[in-house]
Amino acid sequence: MTKPFLLLQSRPEDEASDDEYAAFLKFGGLQPERLQRLRLDRGEFSPVNLDDYSGIFMGGGPANFAYPPEEKSPEQLQFEDYIMPLIQRIVANDTPFLGACLGVGALVTALGGRTSFDYSEAVGAVDIRLTPEAKNDQLLAGMPAEFRGFVGHKEGVVEPPSRCVVLARSSTCVQMLRVGRNVYATQFHPELDAAGLALRINIYKHAGYFAPSEAQSLIDTVRREHVTEPVKILQQFIKRYK
Repeated sequence: MTKPFLLLQSRPEDEASDDEYAAFLKFGGLQPERLQRLRLDRGEFSPVNLDDYSGIFMGGGPANFAYPPEEKSPEQLQFEDYIMPLIQRIVANDTPFLGACLGVGALVTALGGRTSFDYSEAVGAVDIRLTPEAKNDQLLAGMPAEFRGFVGHKEGVVEPPSRCVVLARSSTCVQMLRVGRNVYATQFHPELDAAGLALRINIYKHAGYFAPSEAQSLIDTVRREHVTEPVKILQQFIKRYK
């Protein structure tokens, strides 16, 4: 019997969470029965048996690991208490994993590294360049050496823990990591197109990523972008592990 994939979600806004789930289905070419979801924002901290899934995805969310402990909300601390041991188990078992955006911070933090607010990127598209270490990575087979990807994050990483293989960077920060053979995280969004990002801009225009008055200008800019390559990484991941 074919195992489903699992999507770990932490967006508290239903519209954003549902759209994120729909994007993984659409761009991953999956039927709903092939992608289960856990809404961690709703307290769905169920035990995860890694053997039950073909692979695990992690979507974006409001957590920022760069905050000192005393500045983290009770919700974030509860989220970290659940997600950190889970990611450590994923790494220990080399379970297929692809974390998007928040996944970089979660993976780096689980390995003892640190994120920083010094490496944020504004909402929009950036140039992403593959590193020499990406040359033989199966998920990146056929990818161009440089491509555009959608980002928008308050924290980032420049020097990850030594166990991480850096596969891609932008001018600001690390954009893709691998640990072991099967554990990946991207700072950019492999599940996102211009329409999806426009929706998130409207949802998060009061969340501190940009001035609310800039929302429509950002949407207009995003719609002019030609971002085609990141979804291929998601598709390759599913093809490899399904």
